[in-house]
This record gives sequence, C-alpha cells and structure tokens, in this order.
Amino acid sequence: MIIQLDPTAILYDKKFQLMCRCPYYKHPHGCPNYGKKAGCPPNQPLINEVFDFDRRIYVIYTEFDIGAHADRMQRLHPQWSDHQTYCVLYWQPRARIFQRQEEARALKEYNLDYICRSPEAHGINITALMARLGVVLEWPPRKITRLVSLGGCKIHN
Repeated sequence: MIIQLDPTAILYDKKFQLMCRCPYYKHPHGCPNYGKKAGCPPNQPLINEVFDFDRRIYVIYTEFDIGAHADRMQRLHPQWSDHQTYCVLYWQPRARIFQRQEEARALKEYNLDYICRSPEAHGINITALMARLGVVLEWPPRKITRLVSLGGCKIHN
C-alpha cells in the first residue's frame, strides 16, 4: 500500500530513537546496532532533516502473513520453539522482497527521489503513525506483520 501523508501527521522526536534501546528476546540492552551501525540511531538526523516537508510524503507498507509462516515452520520443524517459528531470519527476506517492489512502484509512480527504510531511526513513532492511518500494528506480531517505509523528496541544500 502507498498512502500520501500530511507531514504534520508524522510524529517524530529524538526520544523515539531510544526505542531501539528497549530490551527484547536475548537482547537485554536493545538492538546491538544502536550507536554502531551507520544507519542506526543516534547517528541519524530526525526525519524533518531528511525529507522536504513542503513536498508529498508517502507511507509505503506491505503485509506479511507471519501466522501462516509460523504454522508452516511448525509443521516442517515440529521440534522448534515458538520463538524459532516466528524468527525474523526466516520470514524477513521474503517479506522484504515484497516491500522493495512496492517501494520501486512508489518511486516510479509518484516521482519520488528517496525511500527511508528505517523511519524509526529518524525518530518516527511508526506505531502511532500507522494507527492514524487506521492500521494497527501487532507487538509482537502473531498474525500479520507489516514492513513500513516512507517515500518522498530529500532536502537538497
């Protein structure tokens, strides 16, 4: 799906970059890339320093049936734990193919020049943004997971 946004609907703040520090399975200090990987916070500017907010901005998202994927993995590997059947290593590559196709369509059809694939890194509260669009994100996803990116025109200084 590609949905045009009113830039004022984008909730962003440096504090949302800190969400990457929240603990999750086997990562008690949050994402190990925080502060290390170039595309990760706190090394990233806020989104208003990336996109020209005077031009159109789009949410680009795709849905992946993670529940069906996990059921399939459980049938193929009955000894696997629940965590293994939902592991991102097994579903994300396929889901990203669909997301990249939708991003390419957005670039072409809407004459955009930039796709932001990690909006959270730029301080965007994706859960709140998607809720404003009527899309509820499951945390953790058990039925449907969604990959979300933004498309628009970069600020050219």
